[in-house]
Amino acid sequence: MSQPPVLQVAAKAAIISPSGRILIVRESEMDENNTKVGQWGLVGGRLKPGETFSDGLNREVMEETGIEVTTIRPIYVGEWHPLIKGVEHQIIAIFMLCESRTEEIKLSNEHDEYKWIDPSKRLEYPMMEPDCYVVDGIAAKTIV
Repeated sequence: MSQPPVLQVAAKAAIISPSGRILIVRESEMDENNTKVGQWGLVGGRLKPGETFSDGLNREVMEETGIEVTTIRPIYVGEWHPLIKGVEHQIIAIFMLCESRTEEIKLSNEHDEYKWIDPSKRLEYPMMEPDCYVVDGIAAKTIV
């Protein structure tokens, strides 16, 4: 009998700049937990046990970008099933609409590049699921 997947909750941020662009980051091969190296996505990650959702979101944003954001509201719930170090995971993510006052980013080693893009240009960047659905929804103005 196989082991059930490890269930985790993630906090993800759709960060909008003052100019209306959205921040995307590209997964780096420098982080051993990355499963989508070279693909673009939104900022965020898994919560630590006992951590509040808000604290986890703010921690992930700060760790990955070096910025503080204002959280507006939840906009999407997504799920994926990566294999991390040979162990199956089930990750449920709550995506939050956030605003930033700056476009100056300091990336962690989890990502090797960032871009502030017009959401309608998302197809120019190979983007992981379900993050791509969030950016598409923002571009179509169906989830903002």
